[in-house]
Amino acid sequence: MTNDDKKINKPSLGVCVSIVLFLVICFALQLIIVGEPDVHMTLIFASVFAVVMLKLFCKTDFKLIEEGIIHGCKIATVSMMILMFIGVMIPAWIAAGTIPTLIYYGLKIISPSIFLIAATLVCAITTLCTGTSWGTAATFGVALMGIGGGLNISPAMTAAAIICGAIFGDKMSPISDTVNLSAGTCEVNIFDHMKSVATATIPAYLVTIAFFGVMQMRVTATDINDAKVNETLHVLATNFNVSPLHAIISLIPMLIVLIFALRKVNALATIVTSAIIAMFIAIILQGYSIVDMMSYMNYGFKIKTASEDVNILLNRGGLQSMMWTVSIGYLGLSYGGILEKTGVLNTLLFSMKAITRNARNLILTQMVTGFLTIMLSASPYVSILIPGRMFIEGYERLKIKKIVASRTCEHSGICLDPLLPWSLGAVYFSGVLGVKTLDYAPYCIMLWLVPIIAAFYAITGIFVWKENENEEVENA
Repeated sequence: MTNDDKKINKPSLGVCVSIVLFLVICFALQLIIVGEPDVHMTLIFASVFAVVMLKLFCKTDFKLIEEGIIHGCKIATVSMMILMFIGVMIPAWIAAGTIPTLIYYGLKIISPSIFLIAATLVCAITTLCTGTSWGTAATFGVALMGIGGGLNISPAMTAAAIICGAIFGDKMSPISDTVNLSAGTCEVNIFDHMKSVATATIPAYLVTIAFFGVMQMRVTATDINDAKVNETLHVLATNFNVSPLHAIISLIPMLIVLIFALRKVNALATIVTSAIIAMFIAIILQGYSIVDMMSYMNYGFKIKTASEDVNILLNRGGLQSMMWTVSIGYLGLSYGGILEKTGVLNTLLFSMKAITRNARNLILTQMVTGFLTIMLSASPYVSILIPGRMFIEGYERLKIKKIVASRTCEHSGICLDPLLPWSLGAVYFSGVLGVKTLDYAPYCIMLWLVPIIAAFYAITGIFVWKENENEEVENA
């Protein structure tokens, strides 16, 4: 069948709304009745419902639906491969002593009274330098989860501190893929774009640091257990060689990730290289066999120490441990691909275009569109590209600087990405850090605050710059 034979019947707004409502209602009912949605089956049911509605009311060709699924899977593949290889890398790092070393010296150096603040600062600085929030979560993030566990701090709160720091660094780094994509989509200078993004991101981040400071005081007063910390240090020193020389060598895999990221080496190549070098370090210095390492890298690291808490910290990772998460990624992006290729997303998005007659409505509508796009496509990249290109003419018509449009791309879909259980970012962070999305999401204050601050600016006209103004604020 040729492309001409695949007739595209534009779905009506009613059909599109019913498809979206079905997904929303499914998740809402599960949250109310069960307390936690079964994301896999919900996405399958939502995809089936969408296909039935499109076939019944739009006579959509199955070939077009298949194209949508393939399109979504194509978007997912590289990210899911990265996730799988990170699953391979983590047990290699543990066996090599990389993560045990970071936990051991982290417990010695980091004061329990500032742990959450230190976690979000470390992740922010790392991501600023490397431009990858995913890389930060897979390296320092995993180690910080171990340190937090040793200090008896809530895993959900530790994960939130890591994610907030990583996302802040990602939004403010000139080598971040989302920063470059947002600036490129809206055709603006990247550094002008970053200055615009900073107007909401920096205040939200400062509030987040203050929040973690308050939460840390509560944790410190009630939960820190010195005996547990000392036990963790003893068990790590007993089961791994953490002498200064071995500690330095064990950090080589982590340094490779940082150096390769700074030099913009392909992410897959970076992770695979780091994992292989960690494997050889584990064999040469820690005494594991090649058979042991193959098993660990496939099924996860396994150790039985005198401390059950340490066992929980270290018995993780492996290719197979990521497959649950990978399947969500493929299902979510397949669903999004169907909606994109069959015209559902375009119908929904263009139905909002008519109300963008002033700056306030334009920015708020783009934000809502970003939220809707990330919810339906599960892809932060799609949530930048579609709304960004769709509304750029509106900014030109109203003579608003395009850096307002580019920052709105980042203030909407990107912020929601780590908070939706089926979205690519949430799937990744949950899989790598070992914490469910719904557990850490309430503590990700920065990700909730940024859209609120951005909406406030839109309503009041603050930082809404006109083309004929020299970086002046438009009065509401």
